[in-house]
Amino acid sequence: MSYLENIRTFVRVYELGSMSAAGRDLRISPAVTSARISQLEDHLSVRLFQRTTRSLTPTAQGKAFYGGACSVLDAVDYAEAQVTDLTENPKGLLHVAAPLGVGRRLIAPHVPAFTAAYPLIDVRLRMTDRNVDMTAEGLDLAFHLGQPADSNLRIRKIADVARVLVASPDYVAQRGNPADGAALVRDKHECLNLRFPGAAEFQWLLQTPDGPQRFRVAGRLESDDGDVLTDWALAGQGVAMKPRFEAAEYLASGALVAVAEATPPAPVQMACLYTHRRHQDPKTRLFMEFMVERIASAIRAAETPS
Repeated sequence: MSYLENIRTFVRVYELGSMSAAGRDLRISPAVTSARISQLEDHLSVRLFQRTTRSLTPTAQGKAFYGGACSVLDAVDYAEAQVTDLTENPKGLLHVAAPLGVGRRLIAPHVPAFTAAYPLIDVRLRMTDRNVDMTAEGLDLAFHLGQPADSNLRIRKIADVARVLVASPDYVAQRGNPADGAALVRDKHECLNLRFPGAAEFQWLLQTPDGPQRFRVAGRLESDDGDVLTDWALAGQGVAMKPRFEAAEYLASGALVAVAEATPPAPVQMACLYTHRRHQDPKTRLFMEFMVERIASAIRAAETPS
């Protein structure tokens, strides 16, 4: 088993480009990470990485070994999955990613029930509004709003999510309620935008009588956390585009109101993303099936007029 763990450690070091990052991911100390790599190098009688105080770079031997190492781990994971399929007690560690609003409102509340039903499965839920790299980050499953950038991933659609433009009553009292997307741009409304590395210029896709149209919006405030945008909208700082399930409680209480209702945002797809290999893992399938209907039900409830 130690040799297999050394291979797993090598793969994560290779993918993350750092001993410390791999150690954090595997929950082992930097010293243990380094020792495992050294043991593997001693066994193979080659150097897998060139190390300096500032960088760590795979050698030619390390690059060649990576492909075979991944194949070994895939084979082991597949074999374990076949055995687990024949038992009633699936086990192991499950890495899941989700956007902040989705994770907090739709996934995290159900994780305790899942782990109670499957006590041998440990769940690591990572929540971020940035795009994630499933391979580099070692993810089994990712929940995603919108069109995924990686066309090689498998997609399990959950629902089309309605979105709404919202602002606080104070903001509307001061700046007025823009009738549509054109008024948002023309009257230079403060639009609160979600920014993450690699994001393009801000263009809101709105539904007009002539079909979907993109409006180039602007504002002084932006964040990579969708809940921060909600807080700013509640504080009267501008207009935010939000999934209706995130804004539902504030719309119901009157803390936020819908604006530009003549041109509402186009719906966005919510889906589970996974690789073909990950779907063979029973714990991944179990978590996905457990969450899909619960998420879809919550979205339907939020979008149903009270």
